[in-house]
Order: sequence, then structure tokens, then C-alpha cells
Amino acid sequence: MRFLIIGIVSLISYIVCAQHGQVADVKIQGVQNLKAGFVQHLVALKPGMALDSVLIEKDMTRLKRLPSVSHAYYQVFPASDAQYNVFYNIEENFTLIPFLNIYTSTNDDFAFRIGLQEFNLLGRNITLGGFYQYDIFNSYGVLFRAPYLFTNKFGLAFDYKDLTTQEPVFLDTSIGQDALYRYNNKGWELLGLYEVNFKNRIELGYSLFTEDYSYLSGATDPNVPQELNVDKHLIKLIYNYDNIRYDYQYLEGFRSVLNFQYVGSNDSQLPDFLIGFNDFSYFHKVGHKGNWATRLRLGFASNLNTPFAPFTVDNNLNIRGVGNTIDRGTGAIVLNTEYRHTLVDKDWFVMQANVFLDGGSWRNPGGPLSDFGQEQNIRIFPGLGVRFMHKRIFNAIFRIDYGYGVTKGDSRGLVFGIGQYF
Repeated sequence: MRFLIIGIVSLISYIVCAQHGQVADVKIQGVQNLKAGFVQHLVALKPGMALDSVLIEKDMTRLKRLPSVSHAYYQVFPASDAQYNVFYNIEENFTLIPFLNIYTSTNDDFAFRIGLQEFNLLGRNITLGGFYQYDIFNSYGVLFRAPYLFTNKFGLAFDYKDLTTQEPVFLDTSIGQDALYRYNNKGWELLGLYEVNFKNRIELGYSLFTEDYSYLSGATDPNVPQELNVDKHLIKLIYNYDNIRYDYQYLEGFRSVLNFQYVGSNDSQLPDFLIGFNDFSYFHKVGHKGNWATRLRLGFASNLNTPFAPFTVDNNLNIRGVGNTIDRGTGAIVLNTEYRHTLVDKDWFVMQANVFLDGGSWRNPGGPLSDFGQEQNIRIFPGLGVRFMHKRIFNAIFRIDYGYGVTKGDSRGLVFGIGQYF
């Protein structure tokens, strides 16, 4: 009944808009932790403007994208003399969120990341958080992200990380030789965030970091150092096109995220290189309870013949069940597709089941494009999963996925995490 009333009010507002009424005031309702002044600063509709239903709908979508908002709708009421009051009604999320990701497989890989993030610091949609990670070794990081720090279009992000993992280094792909290295990446990154318009965002940033490789075990090669400590710098450009519409757990539309980086080094053993990848995501609601989700990643880096290639095959990044960093390459083509079906949908709780197919292929370091078609480089993992969601807590989606490899030599495993996989 509630949504029927909202629909009728929205229909009336469309008729009002056709009569070219004027906005007397934009009132924000339902906010508690989110600052009403921040919302009024963010939305496009202002007092004195012509009443425009298209602009209002864009504001609704913009608000639903905020981590602090679980749902938003509007109402229009006459004021006087062809003027109207517009009410933006907001249902807030709880935004102080712990998170946990766990990865395990039949290769006895086990890793987890645990952390805490506040997504609405000071009531202004500012994110502040930190994490601890165990993946053979200990790691941690902190982040700050304020997309509307200066204006309703311009903000900043900063993060610091000290990541240490055990990484395979593939010395001779033709005979399958590899070694294990202790890898540490320590450094900071500063990004400028700019919203071009409703659908397009740009991020431009700079990073200074140090990479440290220490040999642990396995094969050796006189041309590959066993100890390597390199200072690096990075210039990053991210272009985000977002045309996704949100309705609680259901998504509809298309998104494209391009990430392009130049990485400079002070050591010829890890030379400068370029890397770029684009994630294309498409979501489609199926019936009343279904959602089809697909992500395609295309990525290429400078094709250097190095055992420290940038693209990895990993549980957490691209293929559920495959294990933790089982291969590397200078190019990647990865497709993740899944069907999500809502089994339970209550006032605050949602339970979904999903069936998925993750697949991908990689180009060997220094290899030709034909590497993508080589059997040993292809991974295909179908699987099943379940999601438990809280509608009033941002990103409160606990997921469990089980992926089973069907290509030669593949493993299988569970992947636990917070938030949808993509």
C-alpha cells in the first residue's frame, strides 16, 4: 500500500511538471545522521527552478548511490500561485560497518581480511576506515575518501597500506618452474575526485610506494634476484561511467570503469610499465525476484618478460574457488556472470541464492596474444552461493560462494566475504 501511495504521488508530480510549476522549496525528510544541508548542497533541484520530474528522478538515483542512503523517494505538494514544495524522503543506512573476507581452497590456501569503515563521517558521506589482513603474513591499511569535500563535484581520497603476502613467481612457464617469495608493498596514494555530471566521474592520483621481494623457497634462476627492494611511483587515471538504477537489492543498468596507470621504477630489474583495464558491468532485473549480473574485465600491461607480471589469477579478484594468486600474466580477459534470486524478502532482511560462472584467460609475460587461447592459461569455475542481506545497513551482504574448477588441474574452494562479489 505504501509503495502504491508513493507511485500515485509521483504520477501527480509528473502532471504538475507538465504545467511548468516553480519550486518554492526543497525539503529533506527522514535524515538523522546524514546532514540535511549536505543533501540540499548535493541535489540538483533548487528553490526558484522550474519543476522538472527528470531532474528529480536523477536526484533520487544520486541519493540512492550514497552509502548512507538505503532508499529515497519524493513527494510534491502545492504551495501557492503555481509554486510547489518538493519533499525528498530518505531512508538512512547504518554506516559504521565491520567487514570480513575469507578465502580458502583445496590447495590449503587460507587468508582473511577484517576491518571497520564509517561511510558517513560527520554526516557528509565521508568514508574513514582501516583493515587488518592475514595471508601467510600480516598486513594493514587505512583510507579516507570524501567525494564532496570541497564542492558537490570535487573531493579527495587518501590511503596508506602495508601489504605483505606470499607470492608465486613463475620462472619458466614452459616447464612449470616457480618459486615462492615474500612480497611487501608499502606506500601511500592521493586522489582527486571530480564528478563531471550525473553519470560520469574522473579520479586522478599519484602514489609513492616500495616493493620488497624476498626469496622463500622453490626454483631459482641466476637472472632472477632473490632479494629486491625497489622504490616506485604511480600515476593513475580512473574514468567511471555509471548508469545503474538501485532498488534495494535489485540493480538495473550498465557501468564501465576504466583504470589506467603508469608505474615508474628506480631499478632496471623492475622497469617502468603501463597497465590498463576496463570493467564492463551489466545488471538486469528478471521478473519480480531475479537479478542477472555480469562483469567483463579486459586488461593489458606492457608485455615485459618478467616473473613479476601485474595481472594475477586469484580467489578474491576474479575466479571464485581458484586459490590465492596461482598464476600471473601481462594481459587478462575475465568474465563473471551470475543469476541472483531472492528467496526471502522481509522488512529489513533479504536472503538470495545465486548460481555463477567465472572464467578467464591470461597472456604469459612476454608472450603473444595467442596465449589467451592456450589450454593451460584458461580457468573455468561454475559454482553456487548464498547471500544474507540487511536492508538498513550499507553493504551488509554476507556472501558464501563455492566454485568448482572444470578445466585441467583446477581446484575448488569456498570464498566468504562482505558485499556482492561484483
